[in-house]
Amino acid sequence: MAIKQSFWKVGSKPTALVPSKLKNEELLEDMIENDPSILEDEWLIIGRQVVTKYKKEIDLLAIAPDSSLVIIELKRSKTPRDVVAQAIDYATWVDELKADEISNIYEQYSNGGSLSEAFRSKFQIDLEEENLNQSHQMVIVASELDDATERIIQYLSERGIPINAVFFEVFADGADQFLSRRWFVDPATVQSAQGSTSVSKEPWNGEFFVSFGDDSTRSWEDARKYGFVSAGGGVWYSRTLNLLKPGNRVWVRIPKVGYVGVGVVESEAVAATEFEVDDHGKAISVLAIKTSANYASHVGTEDQEYFVKINWTKTVSREDAYDELGFFGNQNSVCKPTVTRWRNTVDRLKEKFQLN
Repeated sequence: MAIKQSFWKVGSKPTALVPSKLKNEELLEDMIENDPSILEDEWLIIGRQVVTKYKKEIDLLAIAPDSSLVIIELKRSKTPRDVVAQAIDYATWVDELKADEISNIYEQYSNGGSLSEAFRSKFQIDLEEENLNQSHQMVIVASELDDATERIIQYLSERGIPINAVFFEVFADGADQFLSRRWFVDPATVQSAQGSTSVSKEPWNGEFFVSFGDDSTRSWEDARKYGFVSAGGGVWYSRTLNLLKPGNRVWVRIPKVGYVGVGVVESEAVAATEFEVDDHGKAISVLAIKTSANYASHVGTEDQEYFVKINWTKTVSREDAYDELGFFGNQNSVCKPTVTRWRNTVDRLKEKFQLN
């Protein structure tokens, strides 16, 4: 059951903020459209009231940095169970969308804009057609849901169906109104298990995929030497590190380069300011090592770098990375792939890294 929230205005005599309501749910939809960070910093809205082939309208459609799509559905006057069923129905349509159809949706929404240009402007990376709509997730926006509907969402999420709910509550202080937000399921869990579209699904093989951006912020040679993987630049990128627990095995890929390492997790994710490495038998802060990488970038903010300690089984240099046609790839920093392509990739990498 979702937790109720209360707020007080700070003072020698605290004043409780009064529960309130928005004039209409269209206002909330307007707010999300104009500032998607109300839901997620790293989502780009690409359509509103998108008409499906079933003549139904998706409230909002968004795209994430990994080119996956996000169906955002407001509860409005629908019953809780109806809104879940409707979101799943929309997902069956989104699942079939081709790259040109998605581009057309954005073109109509933006009065002639280019999805590729908008994607590059938002995420600072190119939109690759082969990655577009390889997965999707459903998000239900409501002030509350009944217990039965919450159980349904929890059940689906725990079984790899990418669905979540976000609860908004409104509070008033005089003429001012304030909005609070609570996710029902940890967004990292849903993000890592987004439904696959046109590829074969199978049970997860227990092997974690890690995407390691080897750039000015972080260095693969540092990661090899000191034993870690890291991610940052926004909550969307860093939060999936929290999926990694001691004992998990990870396979690390540098985007557009190839696979460079396999190892076992030794500790859970911590911020750069808390992470220490072994330097000739002495524990020092990762911020103190001599490197060309800028691990101190954005320290103290949501964009700061987070680290997970790894005991490497085997690594290779960037130049010797393993890459083959058909190898699995993903923009999420960490994910638990449930596609045949991932199992095949791991089997092939075991040969490359000469693992039993």
